[in-house]
This record gives sequence, structure tokens and C-alpha cells, in this order.
Amino acid sequence: MSDAPACPLCALDHTYADGALWICPDCGHEWSDGDAPTESASVVRDCNGNPLAEGDTVVVIKDLKVKGSSIPLKQGTVIRNIRLVEDDPEHIEGHSDKIKGLVLKTCFLRKA
Repeated sequence: MSDAPACPLCALDHTYADGALWICPDCGHEWSDGDAPTESASVVRDCNGNPLAEGDTVVVIKDLKVKGSSIPLKQGTVIRNIRLVEDDPEHIEGHSDKIKGLVLKTCFLRKA
């Protein structure tokens, strides 16, 4: 077990080999020995290229129409305590003061 590499996603060392693949039972990630770490591919970035994380505050950079609501999101609206969408670096989830349950594209947001 000492020759097993740590998981490139969660960095835990409970990995095991299954044929040609390494498997992490903690996060479910599978990779082969030749795979490059996929960590950089899933970095969520705002319109200026700043990395976003869970719980960050972002600001809307242009007026947006919201599906299912008659209230638009105005430029400068603050979205607090964002959540990242798993396996999708182009979207985040959050709430504004007036609209709950928003899913927004990161190209229309900047980090506050």
C-alpha cells in the first residue's frame, strides 16, 4: 500500500489499483499513471480571470433577464455566498436579495 499514489483531487492516500486504473474510494476519482492532474481544468474563474471559491461574493457586470421571473438582475447586483456547480466551471449557484435559486454564467460575474 505504500507505493499507491495520493489522489490528485482530494489528496487522500486511500487509493488502490484496479487493473490499469487507480481509484480513490473517498471522492470516486479514477485515473491512470500517465494522466495529468485535472485540478487546473476545473478551476472556476470570473470574467476577469480571478479564481472563484465556495462562499465568495460576486457582482453582476451587465443587466440579465432571468428565466421564470419578471424581475431582471441589474448591473451591480451582489450575489453572496456562491456555490460552485460540480463538473461545470462555467456556472455558479447563488441568491440575490430578490431572486432565490439562481444559476449564473461566470462570464457575467466579477469577484467582489
